[in-house]
Amino acid sequence: MAVKLGTRFSETVKGKLSLGAKVIKEGGRGNIFKQKFGENEGEELLKASQCYLSTTIGPIAGLLFISTQKIAFCSERAITFPSTTGQLIRTPYRVVIPIKKIKKANQSENVNKPTQKYIEIVTEDDFEFWFMGFLRYEKAYRNLEKALSMANQM
Repeated sequence: MAVKLGTRFSETVKGKLSLGAKVIKEGGRGNIFKQKFGENEGEELLKASQCYLSTTIGPIAGLLFISTQKIAFCSERAITFPSTTGQLIRTPYRVVIPIKKIKKANQSENVNKPTQKYIEIVTEDDFEFWFMGFLRYEKAYRNLEKALSMANQM
């Protein structure tokens, strides 16, 4: 399965630079994490990575936050979807997965393009989340393993 992260390489790079500028403007990834998802007592942000979340409408660019208590994703841009009343709502796409609810995390790669690596997170209720397009894939996966290991020790 090949995933196209942008119609052109230049658009993908432009998107990553735009997100980087937003991170700087908002005072860093730690501040974005606290603003978007809150931070519990004793919680530590281990890693924030630019990546894409695979969805049924295609990959969504954003930031993946790995903390000692949760995995959280927030899209770079707001998405539009219909409300129950039929009106269109624009909001960032967000996902929060408590570490304790993660059954397993797997590494995967595209068989035809081994440089395209993915992280699959499976929750206790067998829901799958696929993250891809990391700038520093290995570091993101190591921090995910660290968070899972810390949760299992508690």
